[in-house]
Amino acid sequence: QVQLVESGGGSVQAGGSLRLSCTASGYSRNYIGWFRQTPGKEREGVAAIYSGTHLTYYADSVKGRFTISQDVAKNTVQLQMTNLKPEDTGMYYCAADLRFGHWYMSSAYTSWGQGTQVTVSS
Repeated sequence: QVQLVESGGGSVQAGGSLRLSCTASGYSRNYIGWFRQTPGKEREGVAAIYSGTHLTYYADSVKGRFTISQDVAKNTVQLQMTNLKPEDTGMYYCAADLRFGHWYMSSAYTSWGQGTQVTVSS
């Protein structure tokens, strides 16, 4: 199982930017995704990348504002977030090793990080 550690969360004003990083120990065989969750809501798929390729996937709500990328040598996946909105607020989780389902389905992944908080104020 892949061990994942997120970093880079924080508090910004609307329109600002943050860069999240997910460091993996071990090899992720396929998708690495970013999810976010707010209290009382289900975990939502934000973006994903197919490991070792340039194939990327985004939720409609973040297209054009978020960019996911991978540094294979450092075994990290970054999520660059720009033009942040208050509705982007939440705990952001990194996930790896998709087994069954689509990239945006939290139930499809077997490895999870502990999460990093992102707060966007208006």
